[in-house]
Amino acid sequence: MAIQTCRVCGGGFFREPLLHYENMPKAAQNFPDANSLGEEKGVDLTVCQCSSCGLVQLSNEPVPYYREVIRAAAFSEVIKDFKTRQFAGFVEKYSLRGKKIIEIGCGRGEFLSLLQPFEVEAHGLEYSATAVAACVADGLKATKGYVERSDTKLANGPFDAFMLLMFLEHMPQPNSALRGIYNNLTEGAVGLVEAPNFDMMLSNKLFSEFIGDHLLYFSKETLRTTLNLNGFDVLECRELRDNYVISAVVRKRAKLDISNFDDYQARIQTQINDYIGKFAANKVAIWGAGHQALAIIALTKIADKIKYVVDSATFKQGKFTPASHLPIVAPDALRSDPVDAVIVMAASYSDEVAGIIRKDYAAKVQTAILRDFGLELVR
Repeated sequence: MAIQTCRVCGGGFFREPLLHYENMPKAAQNFPDANSLGEEKGVDLTVCQCSSCGLVQLSNEPVPYYREVIRAAAFSEVIKDFKTRQFAGFVEKYSLRGKKIIEIGCGRGEFLSLLQPFEVEAHGLEYSATAVAACVADGLKATKGYVERSDTKLANGPFDAFMLLMFLEHMPQPNSALRGIYNNLTEGAVGLVEAPNFDMMLSNKLFSEFIGDHLLYFSKETLRTTLNLNGFDVLECRELRDNYVISAVVRKRAKLDISNFDDYQARIQTQINDYIGKFAANKVAIWGAGHQALAIIALTKIADKIKYVVDSATFKQGKFTPASHLPIVAPDALRSDPVDAVIVMAASYSDEVAGIIRKDYAAKVQTAILRDFGLELVR
């Protein structure tokens, strides 16, 4: 059954497909013999584009062997030499010597074998049992499997780096595969991801590049989007091999550490409470009922020490602050129901508000402004 939404972002396709080809090869790796020609039939390929993220993709079902990596038996010396130099640079730049690397979709070990001289612990994952056996026979570490789901557990993990070379474009569920890889990596792990370059297809009008094996057609932009959406920061992204390949180096995105927010909150809370403590009970007001002021009142737990909140917005007056339930009053309350001090929490308007207090209201009212760096007394 043809898919109706983007395989990566879930967005809808443009109403009309980009292309529709009839009687195309059903798969690039299944060749009929003389006995099966009568039953062998072509398929229609429909090329769609996501209207949200822009990714070009086939709406077709994947080929039966999409989990397997099948590379040409003749592994050219030119490619071998290029990949050896590329892997050497990758290992050196990201300090991977002595670290564990896994190639997702290692085939018969064509690329995996090139890692052996670089003092890394190289592992391969391959769905084809025959290909795995060939890897093992060549002395390579390979296991049978495929990253089907985000909770897939890979043997020998977690890994410090991964390679996904000309395989992502075959995957009907790229998000599940990328998230599964992410969940088998150490913190700060890096990866090398490569896919055919759709930008080159566009510039050269290579209509013959569409084939049922390749479900996804990545440009630099859409590859970056796909990787970002699945937890990877793109460190490098370039075109290789006469622009035929997009090569991206990624890093597993780490959770932000903003624990210092708690320290800052505690410091602000102490400063505000120390300031309020200098005045008689119920003699301090706050000017400002914006979102920052509302949050600070709630987080610093000072509502029981504040008389009211002043705000010049008439639609807020006569109401109460959410959660802390302080009355919101007009500025004239500073005359009719005076306080000894006002803490201004009006963000970019704070200096203007402090000036209004000095000019229009009781001169004896002390004023402090809550700045980004803390409480500042107004002289």
